[in-house]
Amino acid sequence: MSKRQSIRKASIIGIFFTFPVTIALMSPAMPIIYGFYGIVVGATIMFLLHFFIALFLGRVFCGYVCPGGGMSECLMQINNEGIKNGKLRVIKYILWIFLIIATITSFIWSGGISYIDFFAGLEDGWIFLLAPYRYVIYFGVLLGALVFQLLLGKRSFCQYACWIAPFMIVGTRVSDWLRLPRLRLKSNKDSCNGCNLCSKKCPMSLDVKMMVNNSDMKNAECILCGECIDICPEKSISYAFKNK
Repeated sequence: MSKRQSIRKASIIGIFFTFPVTIALMSPAMPIIYGFYGIVVGATIMFLLHFFIALFLGRVFCGYVCPGGGMSECLMQINNEGIKNGKLRVIKYILWIFLIIATITSFIWSGGISYIDFFAGLEDGWIFLLAPYRYVIYFGVLLGALVFQLLLGKRSFCQYACWIAPFMIVGTRVSDWLRLPRLRLKSNKDSCNGCNLCSKKCPMSLDVKMMVNNSDMKNAECILCGECIDICPEKSISYAFKNK
């Protein structure tokens, strides 16, 4: 394992243990519930922030910072086989569209935005789990993600059920449309030896070898983790910060 991947995995797994705090900032229910009171909560702000960060950094949040990604990295030690089924990815877009429509509806119902409270729903300003009934929510979310991951393989929840990912995917599309410089992968197909290690190592089960051979590394599901970069013996893949 490369030094970069050792640091990345230690970071993302460590961040997973902050989930009792950060769960409220990732919850799809919080923007809707507090929207009925006209309150913009931390989760609403964070979802918008993911979009704006993706304009310049793509889905690097998923690869390096996401607490759910940290859990996925741990579970990959149990099931590291990915199921490639692009049709299942529609699930996360359905969840995302519902989240947006429900949130907008809740604010319309309340008469609009009354004020912003980033820490609404976090007891004492930070902790989500101080209210006992929330333990059921917390462990229910973990159990659901765990079952999903064990049944469908590595990073399956990220691929098929994450309601946050579409914010970043849309951000990358807008970035390309505006031709903004953005962190992305680039490849040199002439130096590729066809070993296919990049595809085998990809946590999102992408056909990286085909992407290299097509000289097109753009893929909405790429989380810029750098696994393919570090495993390639010919150094055919690298990071680049450039426009489309």
